[in-house]
Amino acid sequence: MKLPALNTLITGSSQGLGKAIAEQFVREGANVALCARSEKELFATRDELAKLAPRQKVVAKTCDVSSEAQVNDLVAFAVRELGSLHILVNNAGIYGPMGPTESVDLAEWRRAIDINLFGVLLPCRALIPHFKQAGRGKIVILSGGGATNPLPNISSYAASKAAVVRLMETLAEELRPFHVDVNAIAPGALATRLVDEVLAAGPEKVGAAFFEKNKQWKEQGATPLHLGAGLAVYLASAASDGITGKLLSAQWDPWAKLHEHRDELAKSDIYCLRRIVPEDRGKQWGN
Repeated sequence: MKLPALNTLITGSSQGLGKAIAEQFVREGANVALCARSEKELFATRDELAKLAPRQKVVAKTCDVSSEAQVNDLVAFAVRELGSLHILVNNAGIYGPMGPTESVDLAEWRRAIDINLFGVLLPCRALIPHFKQAGRGKIVILSGGGATNPLPNISSYAASKAAVVRLMETLAEELRPFHVDVNAIAPGALATRLVDEVLAAGPEKVGAAFFEKNKQWKEQGATPLHLGAGLAVYLASAASDGITGKLLSAQWDPWAKLHEHRDELAKSDIYCLRRIVPEDRGKQWGN
């Protein structure tokens, strides 16, 4: 087992990728605290996962990750139930409003930022003192295509996911002296409820090209959930110790052997968000 007796808090873990990550963590020996906003789905997932490993702890508490009070209550609950926490997986997220940026509802746009960005910041803030005191910890953040490419008509999602990656890189530097690794995952195109939301919105709101992509993912299949879950396990395990501040693609990057390049990674900006200048593309546009 890759995560024996490691205690983990996973946000947005009642369905989709979050549930897949939680299941994989349980199978790898972890005790897990689950959270989501829907009580019915959350407790059903808790009961389902508890049957996989009766000797491990699987607990759950409803939480809106954009609420500081609820997040603090969640962390206190998880520490009380599991005894301590070694790993935080920030998975909760939404697409937010779809349509031209100037016409979407501003309150919905802000709500997406609250969930996607503050929903990462608040659990991190609540657990960082715990990790610092322990002298170790793992923080895994789910990012996505919105961090590395423009997403027309889904601007709040794109903006929040790019912000999350820079937050991840910053926290990685702050926490490096305390042996807390902080990394982000781009899980690939997933056939989850987000695809259904895009299809329901229609090509008029999300654009014809993006609509067709989601239609293909729905009909023909997309990136398997187990890839993102597997990468989360890797980043939470001892195998990845010292790898920090990286945005990794579950689908395309050779993450299973990344520890073989640990020293090179520590000295480079590989798998980071960086500005590209003309010289990086073989151009000489000097004064």
